[in-house]
Amino acid sequence: MERSPGEGPSPSPMDQPSAPSDPTDQPPAAHAKPDPGSGGQPAGPGAAGEALAVLTSFGRRLLVLIPVYLAGAVGLSVGFVLFGLALYLGWRRVRDEKERSLRAARQLLDDEEQLTAKTLYMSHRELPAWVSFPDVEKAEWLNKIVAQVWPFLGQYMEKLLAETVAPAVRGSNPHLQTFTFTRVELGEKPLRIIGVKVHPGQRKEQILLDLNISYVGDVQIDVEVKKYFCKAGVKGMQLHGVLRVILEPLIGDLPFVGAVSMFFIRRPTLDINWTGMTNLLDIPGLSSLSDTMIMDSIAAFLVLPNRLLVPLVPDLQDVAQLRSPLPRGIIRIHLLAARGLSSKDKYVKGLIEGKSDPYALVRLGTQTFCSRVIDEELNPQWGETYEVMVHEVPGQEIEVEVFDKDPDKDDFLGRMKLDVGKVLQASVLDDWFPLQGGQGQVHLRLEWLSLLSDAEKLEQVLQWNRGVSSRPEPPSAAILVVYLDRAQDLPMVTSELYPPQLKKGNKEPNPMVQLSIQDVTQESKAVYSTNCPVWEEAFRFFLQDPQSQEVDVQVKDDSRALTLGALTLPLARLLTAPELILDQWFQLSSSGPNSRLYMKLVMRILYLDSSEICFPTVPGCPGAWDVDSENPQRGSSVDAPPRPCHTTADSQFGTEHVLRIHVLEAQDLIAKDRFLGGLVKGKSDPYVKLKLAGRSFRSHVVREDLNPRWNEVFEVIVTSVPGQELEVEVFDKDLDKDDFLGRCKVHLTTVLNSGFLDEWLTLEDVPSGRLHLRLERLTPRPTAAELEEVLQVNSLIQTQKSAELAAALLSIYMERAEDLPLRKGTKHPSPYATLTVGDSSHKTKTISQTSAPVWDESASFLIRKPHTESLELQVRGEGTGVLGSLSLPLSELLVADQLCLDRWFTLSSGQGQVLLRAQLGILVSQHSGVEAHSHSYSHSSSSLSEEPELSGGPPHITSSAPELRQRLTHVDSPLEAPAGPLGQVKLTLWYYSEERKLVSIVHGCRSLRQNGRDPPDPYVSLLLLPDKNRGTKRRTSQKKRTLSPEFNERFEWELPLDEAQRRKLDVSVKSNSSFMSRERELLGKVQLDLAETDLSQGVARWYDLMDDKDKGSS
Repeated sequence: MERSPGEGPSPSPMDQPSAPSDPTDQPPAAHAKPDPGSGGQPAGPGAAGEALAVLTSFGRRLLVLIPVYLAGAVGLSVGFVLFGLALYLGWRRVRDEKERSLRAARQLLDDEEQLTAKTLYMSHRELPAWVSFPDVEKAEWLNKIVAQVWPFLGQYMEKLLAETVAPAVRGSNPHLQTFTFTRVELGEKPLRIIGVKVHPGQRKEQILLDLNISYVGDVQIDVEVKKYFCKAGVKGMQLHGVLRVILEPLIGDLPFVGAVSMFFIRRPTLDINWTGMTNLLDIPGLSSLSDTMIMDSIAAFLVLPNRLLVPLVPDLQDVAQLRSPLPRGIIRIHLLAARGLSSKDKYVKGLIEGKSDPYALVRLGTQTFCSRVIDEELNPQWGETYEVMVHEVPGQEIEVEVFDKDPDKDDFLGRMKLDVGKVLQASVLDDWFPLQGGQGQVHLRLEWLSLLSDAEKLEQVLQWNRGVSSRPEPPSAAILVVYLDRAQDLPMVTSELYPPQLKKGNKEPNPMVQLSIQDVTQESKAVYSTNCPVWEEAFRFFLQDPQSQEVDVQVKDDSRALTLGALTLPLARLLTAPELILDQWFQLSSSGPNSRLYMKLVMRILYLDSSEICFPTVPGCPGAWDVDSENPQRGSSVDAPPRPCHTTADSQFGTEHVLRIHVLEAQDLIAKDRFLGGLVKGKSDPYVKLKLAGRSFRSHVVREDLNPRWNEVFEVIVTSVPGQELEVEVFDKDLDKDDFLGRCKVHLTTVLNSGFLDEWLTLEDVPSGRLHLRLERLTPRPTAAELEEVLQVNSLIQTQKSAELAAALLSIYMERAEDLPLRKGTKHPSPYATLTVGDSSHKTKTISQTSAPVWDESASFLIRKPHTESLELQVRGEGTGVLGSLSLPLSELLVADQLCLDRWFTLSSGQGQVLLRAQLGILVSQHSGVEAHSHSYSHSSSSLSEEPELSGGPPHITSSAPELRQRLTHVDSPLEAPAGPLGQVKLTLWYYSEERKLVSIVHGCRSLRQNGRDPPDPYVSLLLLPDKNRGTKRRTSQKKRTLSPEFNERFEWELPLDEAQRRKLDVSVKSNSSFMSRERELLGKVQLDLAETDLSQGVARWYDLMDDKDKGSS
């Protein structure tokens, strides 16, 4: 934590206030400014709050005296009171010490830097300049482990080379049948890891590490071909570079990591000392050539986009996607010009100075492009465009090297490097970059192209590309990634299949694949001696016009002389596929009858949001940039890059699902309760514990029952990460330690793929018992058309023991903020953000000392009432309080396109903005037992018996859902009859046959009668006649001073259907007469004969209220 150069000198001790008066040590209330409009008069609500606080404090002190009073009333000694008080004080002391220790440890783990500063110095003072907290950490402990393992690694390498590599080399060529490794020693100097950097918050499903490795070893490997008396080898080697290690995917089972990917972000430096016959490689000219060839071999194996993937679990899905994931984006590099280059050409032995013949090399990882040569020019203008795929942000760099073309060796003119993360942040960079190692500048225009799965954007991209001048290749509109998996039943190689000049017998083929799009062809590796090869390779293509292009696939024998099968696929098929993905078997033509190829093709549209930038054009030449112009334009300055208009969330954002877990019942549980010292055998008091995705749930306890029925629903947000399991345990509730009644596990792969699971699961580790679970995957839908039906379905299937069911899933991507207020007017804050919806909240990481933090974090929330809930966001500074806040009603998302808002939001403080993406998805249940059909009709008291006929046939019942499928109808209509003189009440009546319950939902009232000066305080009372006892009486909460209250409360009665149809439901709307009186004022009532009510419909209806003397239902 070093002091920035821009800060002024620290104030002298004389200028600083003393410790007692330091305002930073005062509570926040000391800094609060009085309201200028208050006039010094206390506010009414504040005075009421103080009075309530005094009464509460007085009540607590009275509670302390209750044990003393009870002891005196019973006649106990004061010693009992003192003994109890001593026990309480001792317990409180131990409890406070534990909480204090836990708080201190948590504070140390949360922010070691801030705690160190507070511990060593006075608060808010800076540490010395030589104290820092680097993000690259040393790993000496890891080096010690490597040093101890190094000799055993040498033994493994010797065994591997002797038993695996040497036989493979001898079998590859008959001239190498006497090839052997005569010496394999890794030496005594192990590989060292200079530093480790962890990149937090990239993606939830991965851990990303950068290892700065350095190997200066005394390795010695000697080989010999005895037949030719040839000896060669390596003695000593150096390798330096940054190795990126990705642990992905994270899974919910041991070893918690599905695979390890390793690669070099940039080409490492390599130096090899040859021995024996290979000493010839040290000849000048051959030395650089050999090192370059070997470095190219390593780059083709371990430098991006190539990766080394090591699976850690069997049957890992999407191996090809892990080995070759989709790029993060595409950068379009416009190499425009250079100026002020140095002169390298000399004539007449240096007496006459000429100019240079410059050309440029543009490199990103293994992607390299070379410009044309401009003869005799120190200010060349190239005007060329290249497109490169970006795989890792941060990490990869764009490198431009400028050379002077000469007949012998080209002269170096300069180099520039730029991290691709800056292009991602700015979207467009257009500037002159200075050349390092030389003189002059190079003019580049860099554009970040996002990868979209929206085919509707293609026409817009094609139209823009038609006006862009690009050479040597036209601009691309999309990319295609082909994951080549496997083939089946390829034809055998026979003599008849070969041309006459080739004579071969029958054998299994050595298949390889050629993929071509126009004039670009890529080849897979050859798989030997099989007609069912497995490749698991990926290929990437740039597409200029996907609507007219096609991919040609040729499966051939490794000699390329025999075609085993062919396939031509128009890319227009992908444009109509979901998410622009085809993942299937393809039948091969000109092949066997059952020969087919399995591929996954993924297309992504390359989109540059033109609303973020202003594209300069030259009249008569659309899209051409004036390379001589130096006028700054919007989006063309490195010092002040344009800010993006939209977020750049990764492909995993918004892909979560909601798993609805319905714990129904259990059978044949073991009895754990014992009485009278174990002589009398009782039952058990079972409850269920659930664990999934880092969260735990617990059901209620069912007393004295070995076949309990819980009927509770729990919901949890899950991802598609493989290996997740739902852990279920059943316990018997006891006073001391709960007894174990069994456990079971459910693999979520089946549920996530099929969407539904309803099974009895046998409990493990116990003699008997089984548990009935119902699991359903809910996939969010970006449309609000079904929201009302979802809310009503949730109200019908809601159980009394469960929390309110979620109707939607809210996904938030918090990218960045800008222009946050400075701390004390001059210092940058250390901001973090808190996102809150209801009782759930998420806190982002803290970004140290900046007013423009970049978080790149996402969070998800379950939403139960999208119409009324809101997202509350606060940006706070570490130790400085609130920097700004934002309240986003979710009702704004319901009217947005695709239920998504992606833009900048201004904070309420008036200073600062945040860039976030809020996306809402409606959770539609397909297995709720209620089938939704939109149907509207009106209903009044005069037309209750004349119920309109429902459209369509009988309810559709599927075999996969054994529960009763009912109709859900909507009755809100503009044609509804007006309310009666006493008002109306809205009810839903439904008989849940599976649970054997009568369900009533009181939605609300409207147009109630007002008898006095003030509106009533209404509530609804329900009574199931003819019983008038408390067992059948239900009542809603009370609403204050309203004629149209909304309740939305659910009530249940357990009784058979035939008994329910013999009952009448008495519904009374009442109001409290006064605060001191127990008298209730009847506002109106209605009596419903359940025998005349269709309890299978689950319909919400308005009923007219009547006086108490009226009879019948309305």
